[in-house]
Amino acid sequence: MAKKFYVTTAIDYVNAEPHIGHAYQKIVADALARWHKLLGDEVRFLTGTDEHGKKVQNAAKAAGKSPKEFVDETSKKFKEAWKALNVIPNRFIRTTDKDHAKIVKEFIEKCEKKGDIYKGTYEGNYCVNCEAYVTEKDLVDGECPYHPGKKIEKISEESYFFKLSKYQNFLLDLYKKHPEFVLPDSRRNEIINRVKDGLNDLSITRTSFDWGIPFPLDKKHVTYVWFDALINYYTGEDGFWPADVHILGKDNTWFHTVYWPAMLKSAGYKLPKTTFNHGFLTFNGQKISKSLGNVISPVVLVEKYGADSIRYYALRHFPFANGDDGDFSEEVLVRRHNDELANKLGNLVSRVSNLAEKNGIAKCENKLLKKLKLKEIGKLIDNFEFDKALNLIFEFIDVCNEYVQSEKPWETKDKKVLYELVDSIKAVAILLWPFIPETSEKIAKGFGFKIDYKEIVKGIKVKRIKKSEILFKKI
Repeated sequence: MAKKFYVTTAIDYVNAEPHIGHAYQKIVADALARWHKLLGDEVRFLTGTDEHGKKVQNAAKAAGKSPKEFVDETSKKFKEAWKALNVIPNRFIRTTDKDHAKIVKEFIEKCEKKGDIYKGTYEGNYCVNCEAYVTEKDLVDGECPYHPGKKIEKISEESYFFKLSKYQNFLLDLYKKHPEFVLPDSRRNEIINRVKDGLNDLSITRTSFDWGIPFPLDKKHVTYVWFDALINYYTGEDGFWPADVHILGKDNTWFHTVYWPAMLKSAGYKLPKTTFNHGFLTFNGQKISKSLGNVISPVVLVEKYGADSIRYYALRHFPFANGDDGDFSEEVLVRRHNDELANKLGNLVSRVSNLAEKNGIAKCENKLLKKLKLKEIGKLIDNFEFDKALNLIFEFIDVCNEYVQSEKPWETKDKKVLYELVDSIKAVAILLWPFIPETSEKIAKGFGFKIDYKEIVKGIKVKRIKKSEILFKKI
């Protein structure tokens, strides 16, 4: 029986259009999903859009549209952006989906039955952009650290509360016994320190606006956006719960590592195994913002550079596993495209396929393949070290290029050497499929093999090879 693997991303607010920061996370999740498919696992990959809350209602009003009309239009743009990047989820979930509203209702009722929901009054600071309450201690110079320059609202309203404070010891015990629940380590240490300071109960309804899921215990209230949005992972699980990994931006760490496990415990559901909280991207040295407009649109970038070049750059250039911020530099993307994808991979495939077409191949033991660090590559991917995994794959591509130069098959016409090279390219293409799927599939079609991890060590069966098309044109 195939092992199940369930990966999710944060669902994106639809108050603005998709940008390369959103795309980074989706590319990582798609690569993970493809890696597990390659291994033969049964995979579910969920992404989508977060469509309720005051921020969305305000954005719709500013655009002169109804909230539903606004979210329908913007959600479609996120779908199109991920399609352009060959990011292919099993489901694109929307918090306006009917089945999600039903699950949220059931979830809240389970928490209420546990005795974890009560009615009260909330007074305090609220960041509309985060859709979150913030304490004075959270503020930096009186502003939200994630949205400087944005007004913090003072709110006082009747609200239903979730007994988050009840789960302080449960959470601290979780972090201690299962450190893999919060990655990377630096984020876990931050969360532990904050939880140790104490937890306030969480306000989970609103009466000041009405764009949200009606609160099942009181129709005068709508459900707080985070108590709605977090539940999407359970709505979309389709028999795969608990999730193996939630891929999230670091600004979502608190919600997913404090609210979410406490909510799940209250409702009686199993907890996800890991939440990975990555850093932010800037773009050409500038903070990503609406003012950059089309420059940061994933669709525009794909039209300019191609999906695989963007995917490769995002996964190869940024050390994802350490959770640090990074700068998406077009200059560096072009350099990696030309030096690594075009010169190293593209030229190898072109030269070898051309020679193999002219001279044929003769099956033999592939000693060259023994230099491919297959197990190490797998361990690196499992540890979210995508940059290091790609580095090892390209080290092997360098080995193959050096082998071409040393053996000179254009002079010797050695069919066994060409077999070793063709078979090694097959292994490379299979391993690269999670990262640059379009290119891998082109190579597989030309060389006549299946994209399947088990095929790496089987030896290529094709007798005739056709010269490959140019995989990457120089920019």
